[in-house]
Amino acid sequence: MTALTLSTAGAATLRADALVVGVAKGPKGLVVAQGAEAVDKAYDGKLAAVLDALGASGAEGEITKLAAPAGLKVPVVLAVGLGSAPEDDESFDEEVLRRAAGAAARALHGRKKAAFALPLDDASAVTAVAEGALLGAYAFTAYQGGEKKSGNGDKNAGPKQPLAEVALLGAKPRDKEHKAAAERASVVATEVNVARDLVNTPPNDLTPEAFAAVASATAKENGVKVQILDEKALVKGGYGGIMGVGKGSENPPRLVKLSYTHPKAEKTLAFVGKGITYDSGGISLKPAGHNETMKCDMAGAAAVFASVVAVAKLGLRVNVTGWLALAENMPSGSATRPGDVLRMYSGKTVEVLNTDAEGRLVLGDALTKASEDNPDAIVDVATLTGAMVLALGDRTFGVMANDDAFRTSLHEIAEEVGEASWPMPLPEELRKTMDSPTADMANMGVRMGGGLVAGLFLREFVGEGITWAHLDIAGPAFHEGAPYGYTPKGGTGSAVRTLVRLAERTATGDLG
Repeated sequence: MTALTLSTAGAATLRADALVVGVAKGPKGLVVAQGAEAVDKAYDGKLAAVLDALGASGAEGEITKLAAPAGLKVPVVLAVGLGSAPEDDESFDEEVLRRAAGAAARALHGRKKAAFALPLDDASAVTAVAEGALLGAYAFTAYQGGEKKSGNGDKNAGPKQPLAEVALLGAKPRDKEHKAAAERASVVATEVNVARDLVNTPPNDLTPEAFAAVASATAKENGVKVQILDEKALVKGGYGGIMGVGKGSENPPRLVKLSYTHPKAEKTLAFVGKGITYDSGGISLKPAGHNETMKCDMAGAAAVFASVVAVAKLGLRVNVTGWLALAENMPSGSATRPGDVLRMYSGKTVEVLNTDAEGRLVLGDALTKASEDNPDAIVDVATLTGAMVLALGDRTFGVMANDDAFRTSLHEIAEEVGEASWPMPLPEELRKTMDSPTADMANMGVRMGGGLVAGLFLREFVGEGITWAHLDIAGPAFHEGAPYGYTPKGGTGSAVRTLVRLAERTATGDLG
């Protein structure tokens, strides 16, 4: 993990491998952003002019590198675009700062230390820049850099390592608010990156059993209690949804409960995560071209696991349980068939019309189990439907709930922390499309509005009177394009920051 330090050193005196400054679009051209005054002075007040000559526009995330002048103790100055400069009485948007810091950190992979002289108007800006830098510095290199030799006989030096240290200039280490902001950013970014690692891990190494073992070891290290139900316990307990999905694989399913408690907590939250460690579609096999990234189908469980650990590290005054519904969906002679009927943990029977609609089955059992603790609210997280990607694209997750106010709060929280989301309805007329002539219900309804149908299915398994929300992160959980801002290629850690902020607001009674 990239180290984070707060520094009172001046930009002209700190030794580092690179110095990051912000540049924005002013009404009369480029302007150097607050925090970089000493750097501008080293260029005789002409830094903006130099950047303009190099073609910089100040657009958000734009990177321009230039040699540092003699007055600085760094070899390179990296200017990152912040977009339009704010009005005199306003500050840069936190997400703009977060993305700018992330883009700069990505551009500095392979460096040991970089100083960030970006605008830090308050503690919230410290959090944004710190988070962005730490998330942008992420790289998944666990399976790269072996002892292979190149054609000329030289050993492969391996991939560039992430930026090793981020120093925030202008942040005050003795200021309680700045220190707390930096510490929170470090915890949250660390756990987001843990979720990314899990999503990026190949499915041959992250089976349900392996995932459960990782979660158990890490949780216990952070004072979180763990309970794991293996396949025997799941059969005995009547978890027909989880077993129905997992029985086609040689790697049996698991249901993991993580429990964090605070002695002064007044509220309890339950987080439930879909953890399909690999999704072939089962007997309803996915077509060619749709299997290659299906290691990411456990991103919801990864987000829940990381969030519970983050809450524990932060010591929040709220009780949180995390439920990881882990299974591998594979076709075999023992796999569930289309037309089979499963008896869920709740007692409801479900006719399986499509074995590739498996996430809702494992979540159904986990939601019922989570409801038994009677939490104040349940939030499930899942890469659930391609329909949600069609509706909202690949950067925005959908929010559904059985309570409009709670749905609104979650949407606002997600936007606040920089995770794009959109509130979605649960139209009652779509529920009828899951009626089955054989069982209590089917696992499929009409195709149009499929993401909403899935949400209605999940609602059936939430305990009566319990506030519940569903986050469908199918779009943003796994990024297949070029990296941008603090978002890498591959696993993104989507929803972790939203869940942590929800826990923070619940702990302080500021949920609305």
